[in-house]
Amino acid sequence: MTAPDRVPESLEHSHVFLGAGHARNERRTWGVIALCTGMMAAEIVGGLLFGSIALVADGLHMSTHAGALLLAALAYSYARRHAHDPRFSFGTGKLGDLAGFASAVVLAMIALLIGYEAAMRLVAPVPIHYGEAIAVATVGLAVNVASALMLGGGAHDHGQGHRHDDDGRDRAHGDAGHHHDHRHHMHRDNNLRAAVVHVMADAAVSILVIVGLLLGRFLGWAWMDPVVGFVGTLVIAAWSYALIRDTGAVLLDMTPDADMAENIRRAVERDGDRLCDLHLWRLGPGHVGAIVSVSTTAPRAPAFYRERLTAFRALSHVTIEVHPREFLGSTGAS
Repeated sequence: MTAPDRVPESLEHSHVFLGAGHARNERRTWGVIALCTGMMAAEIVGGLLFGSIALVADGLHMSTHAGALLLAALAYSYARRHAHDPRFSFGTGKLGDLAGFASAVVLAMIALLIGYEAAMRLVAPVPIHYGEAIAVATVGLAVNVASALMLGGGAHDHGQGHRHDDDGRDRAHGDAGHHHDHRHHMHRDNNLRAAVVHVMADAAVSILVIVGLLLGRFLGWAWMDPVVGFVGTLVIAAWSYALIRDTGAVLLDMTPDADMAENIRRAVERDGDRLCDLHLWRLGPGHVGAIVSVSTTAPRAPAFYRERLTAFRALSHVTIEVHPREFLGSTGAS
């Protein structure tokens, strides 16, 4: 490309929209997979050697757990390797949301299976070997607690929050807690969140199972085992729904923050200009894309409005159209 044809540096920009903690979260996820795979092998081999069908069953269950985490890890790896691939117009930042959505669907199916099994056991109770079952559930709980610690509480991880005050709003107005929730929502890594939800769902079920088994063993309440299964179904289904709702909103390019959209409107219309059209969507954790269309009576270039939007630090990719109000047919774009 010759010098006169070179794109000005002020207009060049990256299309890498990965979260700030992408590499760290990828390493965490692979570490948890190694832990779960090791425990899965130990339980299956141990169950076969000692004739424990419960241990083998829990090992097989652990394999589904490791499989869900593998989906998250592969999404991290693929997004990192293809971050600069020009085929992805807006980068690979949303791949984690796609993986999170798929993982949430799997979680919903697991909830249905648990509910079905609980219903069958309520109708046709089966003998329970309490001592062995409690031991297996306790081991499973320990693995899930270790997994949650390794993931670092991903659903509430503030390690990626270095850009929190990026909505450009006046801090003297509005509820700070409500605003923080919106910013956290934009920065949240839904891929890691899905992995954590799998771990926490497994841990919740383990706790409920242990409680039910203890009540059955010492109080003779055998019916508690299927009852806690129903409770586990409701808990997992609720988490799955929340994850599907949030990741689905990202995949469908819903506006990530209504307050941010309103503050952009105020910033653009500060001197009598009119915001004709505004599109906001999430490009990845902590990254928002925007298309801004402005109608103005003043001779202003797109760079004028781009400068105004610098207060919104989450805006990682901005396209601006300027329409002179007398000649709405002519357009300046950047």
